[in-house]
Amino acid sequence: AAVATSAAPGKPQRLTGEQREDALRQVPKWSEVSGRDAIQREFLFADFTQAFAFMTRVALIADKHDHHPEWFNVYNKLHVTLSTHDCDGLSTRDIALAKTMDDIFDRKL
Repeated sequence: AAVATSAAPGKPQRLTGEQREDALRQVPKWSEVSGRDAIQREFLFADFTQAFAFMTRVALIADKHDHHPEWFNVYNKLHVTLSTHDCDGLSTRDIALAKTMDDIFDRKL
């Protein structure tokens, strides 16, 4: 189900109100960032190699969609923040990337 309002083609729209709440329910493992219109999640891996492999897979997908995460990696921990700079807040692009990251992590591809 689409959660963004109609606007100029290709330009992401900031999620607000009920659309935002519906979108956030789709990514229950992610939490809202205090003081910022963004979501975050920490991923834990067995070691650095697994963390880096995950980041590589996500990077290839994110780049293809021209939507890049903010992330910070130390050894087996990866902290990710998602927000759409083009609309200065949370958009369907962030929800889609969060779902993709969850799927890759849960399947341990």
